Amino acid sequence: MIPLALLVVWPVACIAVAAVLPRPRAVLGLGVVGSLVQVGLFAGVARAGFAGRTLGVGEQLLLDPLSAFHLALVVTVFAMSSIYACYSFAPQLASGQLTRRKARRFGAAWFAFLGSMTTMLLANHVGLMWMAMEATTLASAVLICLEFDRPSLQAAWAYLLICSVGIALALLGTFLLCGEARAAAGGGDPFLWTHLSELAPRMRAAPVHLAFLFLLVGYGTKAGLAPMHTWLPAAHSQAPSPVSAVLSGVLLNCAIYCISRFVPIVEGATADAGWALGLLVPFGLVSIGVAAAFIVGEHDIKRLLAFSSVEHMGVIALGIGVGGGTAALFHTLNHSVGKMLSFFCAGTLAQRFGTRDMRQMRGILTVGSSAGAGVVLGILALVGLPPFSIFMSELWIVKVGIGGGRYWTVAAFLVGAGVVFVAAIRHAVEMVWKRPGEGREPVAPARLGWPLVVLPLAVLLTLGVWMPPVVLRALESAAAVIQGRP
Repeated sequence: MIPLALLVVWPVACIAVAAVLPRPRAVLGLGVVGSLVQVGLFAGVARAGFAGRTLGVGEQLLLDPLSAFHLALVVTVFAMSSIYACYSFAPQLASGQLTRRKARRFGAAWFAFLGSMTTMLLANHVGLMWMAMEATTLASAVLICLEFDRPSLQAAWAYLLICSVGIALALLGTFLLCGEARAAAGGGDPFLWTHLSELAPRMRAAPVHLAFLFLLVGYGTKAGLAPMHTWLPAAHSQAPSPVSAVLSGVLLNCAIYCISRFVPIVEGATADAGWALGLLVPFGLVSIGVAAAFIVGEHDIKRLLAFSSVEHMGVIALGIGVGGGTAALFHTLNHSVGKMLSFFCAGTLAQRFGTRDMRQMRGILTVGSSAGAGVVLGILALVGLPPFSIFMSELWIVKVGIGGGRYWTVAAFLVGAGVVFVAAIRHAVEMVWKRPGEGREPVAPARLGWPLVVLPLAVLLTLGVWMPPVVLRALESAAAVIQGRP
């Protein structure tokens, strides 16, 4: 079996190579090759990870079903986004705007982003997980302001400021929890997940509750949960589209992953069963409501997708909160695929029309080719229209909520989802059916390979009508970790 350390070392090696490559085209090629190699390395350990715990490097690295599930999404979205980057940067490459220095900066930050997320998901040490999460902030901030103009710099600065405050709160929560664990253990190392789960029943409830409040707000800021979501729309809209796909498709999931890791520890330390899960429900509902309110009047297509991410992070938090861990993880998978598809196509359309304003786009099914169809179908999938799989995961969460007697919670969720459905469909219809003379004509050529549209759509449609047994087993084993049953 491939050592877990290779999954961390390989992106570091790619950073070094990207920093010295002589041509921008070579950097983009390295992005594709390096990401595909990371997929192969993960494939070498995936089976063992989904089957049970795999430790490495003196117990500092851990691959279990929950981290394996999220890492599978990370390496897949990064590989697809690396391929899309070749299309996205093609106009800049042809015009000479993608300079060697800019390409090197992109390549180094790209693999730093991949390496930090991989390290965070593999960390068995809560301090290492926190440091890796902070590293994702620094790496992605460089990617957000890749163009180095005023709007992107402002977005990157707001992202750094807000997320750093959130991560600082998460650090405080980590210290409080581990301090209580050390007191309960009477010594030893309380910073390893494998030890914390054993110490949880001996911890006092009050300090653990306080710690989880800081952890939820801290990591929830990075996840884009409302009302800590304010960095997200600007960052997603200003970042290059391949970066937006990764930010939305997997980075937000990783922050939810951090919260999920602490849930069984908190639940094990308190006699009040469901206390930690209960906190996730209001954050989920507020996120859905805030996203719905902004989507109604949003005209920037990438900001629209960013607010959609706020909504879906709320759905995932709500799903975990009502006890539907498996359904929430299924929704995580669906959102990653749907948002990856949507950002690929939205970025291509924005290049084609020279604007992100949906009011200026018309006839996207004819002039946008594969990108236009992908945007429309991506929006339909994201709002939960059957037979796409997001409808099934949201229905699953509703079923779990009703089964648990959460009728008002389910009702509030359905109202918010209904508003998003109507508003997003209206935007899509306007882009397709604008009358001649409205909007603007395409101003630049832009290409998008059909496989980047067809493959995500195939996944969303397949999972909407059939759940492969191997996927169901992976979801159930990952959800068992959240429930404290590794």
